Amino acid sequence: MNILILGGGGREHSIAWAVLQNPKCDRLIVAPGNAGIAEIAECAALDILDGAAVAAFADEESVDLVIVGPEAPLAAGVADALTRAGVAVFGPSAAAARLEASKAFTKEICAAVNAPTADYARFDALEPALAHVRAVGAPIVVKADGLAAGKGVTVATTVTEAEAALRHIFDGDDGTVVVEALLTGEEASFFCLVDGEDVLPIGSAQDHKRIGEGDTGPNTGGMGAYSPAPVMTPEVEARALAEIVRPTMAEMARRGTPMRGVLFVGLMIEGGAPSLVEYNVRFGDPECQCLMMRLGGQALDLMMACAEGRLDAARVNWADDHAMCVVMAARGYPGAAATGGIIAGLDALPRTSGAMMFHAGTAERDGAVVAAGGRVLGATARAGTLAEARDAAYAMVDAVDWPDGVWRRDIGWRAL
Repeated sequence: MNILILGGGGREHSIAWAVLQNPKCDRLIVAPGNAGIAEIAECAALDILDGAAVAAFADEESVDLVIVGPEAPLAAGVADALTRAGVAVFGPSAAAARLEASKAFTKEICAAVNAPTADYARFDALEPALAHVRAVGAPIVVKADGLAAGKGVTVATTVTEAEAALRHIFDGDDGTVVVEALLTGEEASFFCLVDGEDVLPIGSAQDHKRIGEGDTGPNTGGMGAYSPAPVMTPEVEARALAEIVRPTMAEMARRGTPMRGVLFVGLMIEGGAPSLVEYNVRFGDPECQCLMMRLGGQALDLMMACAEGRLDAARVNWADDHAMCVVMAARGYPGAAATGGIIAGLDALPRTSGAMMFHAGTAERDGAVVAAGGRVLGATARAGTLAEARDAAYAMVDAVDWPDGVWRRDIGWRAL
C-alpha cells in the first residue's frame, strides 16, 4: 500500500513509525513532516487544509489510504474531499469533527443522550458571560468554543482569572464560549475507533497538561503521558462506553453525521463514575506516542479496518506492557518559545521497538536538527513496568544536548 499521513508533529512521527512496521506499507509519504519524520519517510510540501489539493496529490501518487493526524484538516473538510474522490481516509467528516471543533455542539449532544458531563452555560457575547461568572463564582472552567490546539481551556481558580480568560477569548470580537462547573476527580484519556456505530476501544493514557512539575503553571498541549491509565479500570471503561461513547455515536448516526475515525474521550473519574470533559476526533499528542509504541504494526490494520467499515471484526492484541512519553519543549513555551537552537546527541539515541525519540517541532538546517516549535521532542519508551519505561525515557532525555530545552521530571507521578 501507498500511505499518506497528514501532519508534522510528534503524533504523526509516531503514527509513521508504527505504520512502517506493518509489511502492508510499501511507500509512506508524510505532509509536511519534520526533521525526524524525514529520516523514515518521504516528506511532501502540501497544503493539508486544502481538500482538493490533498485529493489531487493522493490521485497522482496512487495513495491507498490517507491518515489525517491533526484536527484542523478534519474541521476543514479534507476527509470529505477524499471520500468524494474515492480515496480511503482515516478521519471523520467535517460534520462529525464538530465534536471537537465546537464545545457547544458537544454539550448539545451530551444533553440529547443524557451523557454525564459538567453543568454549563453558553455565551456569544462578553458581558453576559462576565455576569454569569460573577454570579456563579470560582473555581470555574472557561472554554473557547472552536479549535485552540489544546490550549483553549482555562481552569480559573478565581473570578478575576475567569474574567481575564473571557476577555482574551472575545478580545473585542464576536465569539462563543462555554463556561462549565469544575469537575473533580482524576482525569484520563480513553481512545476508541469508530466506523459509524461500531466502537472498538484501543487504549487509555494519562496526560500532563501543566508546564510545571506537580501540575503547576499554565496549560500546554501536553508535557508528557503514559499508558495505560490505572484509573481506567475495566469497570470504568464499561461505564464510559455504555453511558457516554455509544450513546453519542448512536446520536451522531441518527443525525446523519456518523463519526468515523478515532474518538479521543477526555474523562474525569470520581468514585468509579466517569464524566465527559471533552471529545477530540484525532489522537492526542503526546498520548499517541505511547499508544503507537504499544500497538506497533497492528495500528495500520486497525486504522484500515476503521476506514473501510470493518471494525466489527477487528481486535486489538495488547502486551502486558507500559509506555511513557516525556515531552522536551523549547524555553518560553507555552508562550514565545525559543526556536532555532541546535539539538545535538540525537544520532546516538536508541531506535528500537521499545525506545524512540519522536520529533514534534524540529527542522533541518545546514545538516543539524534545530528547534522549530514549542513542543520539540518526545522521548518515548515501552517496558514491562511503568518505572522501567520512565527510566528508559529519561535516559534519552538526559542524552540530548539542547541548552534551550525544558521538561518535567515527574511524568507518571500519579501512577508511580
